[in-house]
Amino acid sequence: MLTTKKFVSLLSKNKINFYCGVPDSCLKNFTNLITRQKQKNIISANEGSAVSTGIGYYLKTKKIPLIYMQNSGLGNAMDPLTSLTPKESYSIPMLLLIGWRGSPGLKKDEPQHTVMGRITLKILQLLDIKFIVIKSDKDLKKVLNLIKFSIKNKKPVACIVDRNTFSKTQPIQNKTIDNNLIFRPDAIECILRSIKKKSKIISTVGFTSRELHQIRKDKKIKSGKDFLMIGGMGHTATTSLGVALYEKEDVICLDGDGSFLMHMGGVATAATIIKKNFKYILFDNNSHESVGPTNQPTISNKLSFKKIAEGFGFKKTFIINSKKNFRSKLSKYIRKKGSVFILIKIKTGSLSNLERPSSMSDIKNHFMK
Repeated sequence: MLTTKKFVSLLSKNKINFYCGVPDSCLKNFTNLITRQKQKNIISANEGSAVSTGIGYYLKTKKIPLIYMQNSGLGNAMDPLTSLTPKESYSIPMLLLIGWRGSPGLKKDEPQHTVMGRITLKILQLLDIKFIVIKSDKDLKKVLNLIKFSIKNKKPVACIVDRNTFSKTQPIQNKTIDNNLIFRPDAIECILRSIKKKSKIISTVGFTSRELHQIRKDKKIKSGKDFLMIGGMGHTATTSLGVALYEKEDVICLDGDGSFLMHMGGVATAATIIKKNFKYILFDNNSHESVGPTNQPTISNKLSFKKIAEGFGFKKTFIINSKKNFRSKLSKYIRKKGSVFILIKIKTGSLSNLERPSSMSDIKNHFMK
């Protein structure tokens, strides 16, 4: 195990005190600590944006940034890592801290992590990014040498960490939960009971898809068919677009604020093209909840989603921000014709003993029937 305080101390001694990235549960003890220490930490909409923010920081300060992400985020980061940071272009040094989901030999993980887990190190090799896998305090000297290499050669380098690499750190105190806000599973059940029989639902990665799967199973609700986005954060709206173009029935997209912000242009594209049968429902709890709701906030509390949705071209926009009459309002709004945007302010929290879907092929085949 790697002592988180020793790792952060090593970074500080080498003038690495600017952090930017997308939260990952593999890195939660690290992000807990830098948040508690009030280090400069920018939570980005996506990993490519984090890398480019780090580039800007280096251009102004001549100091190395640390960019953190889950390995699935390497896809988002690929463009700036291949076009802006290499020696063939601007030669920008930075330290990448990457959570290794689906690492070979890991007994329990989710199916969406399998492929990326298997090829993570190969991708870094193709990118000509020198890397080390760190597991314990014995690897701190390797980290120091890696930082020196990045400075000397003006190139990105990477530290790869497994799920339980970092030692436990004190979590940030829970923010007060507003009990007047809606519990997401209650909203999902209301949606399932309000939709037309042949509606299609595409749901975002994380708790939303798992809750949808479990509520339908436990409550034996058969209206509609679901496609669960077990990965592909930020791509829920565009998957819905591909379905809606060739679907006469309602297509309902269940998304979260983190996913919305990650690839906002996809929502705009879907709203612009789908005019008749698109219902976009945004669950907003101002957090990346599945990786740590209290200290991994999004910027949703600083935005007007209603104005954004209207600018995107949704024909009807609605906000539900309290439990009062929310079921009747939601049932009414979801039956509106045309492209509809519904923002539901929810509190953090999920169902207890939440299951994971066991067969992705069954979900796909049922949806496609």
